[in-house]
Amino acid sequence: MTAVPAVTAGPRTAVVVGNPKPASRTLTAALHVHRELVGKEPDLVVDIATLGAGLVDWSDPTIDDLVTQVGHADLVVVACPTYKATYTGLLKLFLDRFAAGQLSGVAVPLMLGGGPGHSLAPEHGLVPLLAHLGAVVPGAGLYVLDKEYDDPAAYAGWLERALPIVTRLVTSAA
Repeated sequence: MTAVPAVTAGPRTAVVVGNPKPASRTLTAALHVHRELVGKEPDLVVDIATLGAGLVDWSDPTIDDLVTQVGHADLVVVACPTYKATYTGLLKLFLDRFAAGQLSGVAVPLMLGGGPGHSLAPEHGLVPLLAHLGAVVPGAGLYVLDKEYDDPAAYAGWLERALPIVTRLVTSAA
């Protein structure tokens, strides 16, 4: 994880990854989407798999600080693999720390999966959850096949539709 600098130029951004494997393909995909949306690296990266036991300790100050930072981000890419047609339990553990309305910016839900049969998983799982937590979710969530995670073409259509909306929302929020 990377700490948010005290002063940032432009929007504050974050990437949150709920893959049980640290430094996963999901992280690579999320960073790619983030860079395409804002043209820079995120201010904060939360690779939840690296957080350890503090994740289940509701008094852990490190996790509380991460939740606060993510909650104040103007843009957060929330990414995880598709498990049982939904997001991972690891991501749920982290998002359970947020109060309703605590996400104050734009959230982009991204899920990777093994086949097209779960392509609506972001819409059924992450979109409503992120909206409940207070985020503005612009358009449809993004679903990418695992085998295409490193192919920019797998993101191109979604980025073409979402980029103008996300840019407008994030710019006005910052």
